[in-house]
Amino acid sequence: MRFYSLISSSADETALQEEYRNGREIGMVRLGSENLFFRSGMKKYYIPYAKVTRCYRRVFLVPAKMCCGRGDLHVENLVICSEQGEAAQIPLPGTKAAKLLMEALQNKMPNAAFGSEAKTPEQEDADR
Repeated sequence: MRFYSLISSSADETALQEEYRNGREIGMVRLGSENLFFRSGMKKYYIPYAKVTRCYRRVFLVPAKMCCGRGDLHVENLVICSEQGEAAQIPLPGTKAAKLLMEALQNKMPNAAFGSEAKTPEQEDADR
């Protein structure tokens, strides 16, 4: 199995495979010891925790027509940002999985900013 990096870094494929196998899976995301893995189509991507600068949830309201009328579906996404900007937007199975994943990521990445209110240093400078 081949892994694709979201940033320009290289890692040992056998070490990545072992870490992926032993990681904790939440939806399409798998939490390894050093890397965050996720699937998109037939590819598996990874990003080291040390390279993540910001992480937050993005919720889309999708209008839906159902048998009993109309309503909005909430589609949860996890957004991962690195120094280069937004690195990935990963769809999640629901609100419960999103909250569980955010708690687990806060333990793995204590130096990253979390939540929709978190701002990058460039955004903070622009607000001043």
